[in-house]
Amino acid sequence: MPRPHGRGVEHVHAIIATIRVKAGSEKEFEAVALELVKQVNEKEPGCRLYTLARGEAPLVYTFIERYVDQAAMEQHRAAEHFRELGRKMGQYMDGKPEILRLTEL
Repeated sequence: MPRPHGRGVEHVHAIIATIRVKAGSEKEFEAVALELVKQVNEKEPGCRLYTLARGEAPLVYTFIERYVDQAAMEQHRAAEHFRELGRKMGQYMDGKPEILRLTEL
């Protein structure tokens, strides 16, 4: 069923973040990333979906995120658990993540 649009209606915001990890660090990356998933789902009521998936290509993971509004997305980025665990994940990443920001229609 389509959602109503118009003034005063917030659109849902989504992010697809694709991350390549260094060979041999998959298990360590997954442990930290899954802790982040747990923390977000427990502590962020404005986040409607936060999950991690492994791609078909080796060493490629994708976070799929969905927020009720822009403010919830900003709160996620500012959250201590996101900053702390994001830094930990960084040591296992092979380059910067590819981020696709979306606004549902």
